[in-house]
Amino acid sequence: MQYRTLGRTGVQVSSLALGAMNFGRIGRTTQDEATALVDAALEAGINLIDTADMYGRGESEEMVGKAIAGRREDIVLATKASMPMSDEHNHQGASRRWLVTALDDSLRRLGVDHVDLFQIHRWDPRTGDEETLSALTDLQRAGKIRYFGSSTFPAYRIVQAQWAAREQQLSRYVTEQPSYSILQRGIETHVLPVTQEYGLGVLVWSPLASGWLTGAVREGREITTSRSAFMPERFDTSLPANRTRLDAVERLAGVADQAGLTMIQLALGFVTAHPGVTSALIGPRTPDHLTAQLAAAGTVLTTDVLDAIDAIVAPGTDLAPHEKHDTPPALLDPSLRRR
Repeated sequence: MQYRTLGRTGVQVSSLALGAMNFGRIGRTTQDEATALVDAALEAGINLIDTADMYGRGESEEMVGKAIAGRREDIVLATKASMPMSDEHNHQGASRRWLVTALDDSLRRLGVDHVDLFQIHRWDPRTGDEETLSALTDLQRAGKIRYFGSSTFPAYRIVQAQWAAREQQLSRYVTEQPSYSILQRGIETHVLPVTQEYGLGVLVWSPLASGWLTGAVREGREITTSRSAFMPERFDTSLPANRTRLDAVERLAGVADQAGLTMIQLALGFVTAHPGVTSALIGPRTPDHLTAQLAAAGTVLTTDVLDAIDAIVAPGTDLAPHEKHDTPPALLDPSLRRR
């Protein structure tokens, strides 16, 4: 396992991190299975575990808390807040009112007195940066969080938040957690240059593109990934965008075969090769999934392989731009651009 410095914090984290979204009802994972995954990940050298309050409406955090009991100090523990936790209007967002409550709820579920990294799960356009950063700074000073970061923020919001922290003399975001894979390279255009400029650590999610890059999705083969069951449109190969992805996957499989790598090694080796990426979040649902993903821990792609990937999916290109999660609200809601 390789270790890298998380931004400018001085904290050393593994190049592969354990994402816990599949713990509980989402991945149909029991507590014993989740604990076994944590045990195996720690044994392999992973020291960063990432979860969120909205994963199973708190179920993932509870399972992580039980799995790490007695060994908290060996783990860099990260969670997230701001996504809706109920139908109540104020049980979401990045206001001081909600973040204080959400963090206390997360600490209770995790069974800890602090988290190492507390992340704003999505940018909240209704809340000013000063409001959010002031609340996070106070929570940091209270000892409940060590650092805080953003997740899936557009590049311009990352910049704005850095300037707001400087102007208001508040603590700043030290990490960003964007989606990144061979098939979704859009963050190379704006987000990664910004995070590198400001020295942010970057924890990328969905490096296997929701299962497209596991080797299970191939031409002429029935698609049986767990995601296809509740997101069928994402794997409907009659749709043009998915047809484009499948064509790219077939060509990438040839690159992997020629290099003597699995598709998972190619995919994880690609995202961790970028100098702006600190760690790739893997989200195994079974021990076999974890074993296959851990096999990529030491993968270093040669220049020839990286060039071959660039020839299939050009740098900065999203093959499924409609699945981006950082699109400005005005592009999604006509009322915001026609007032």
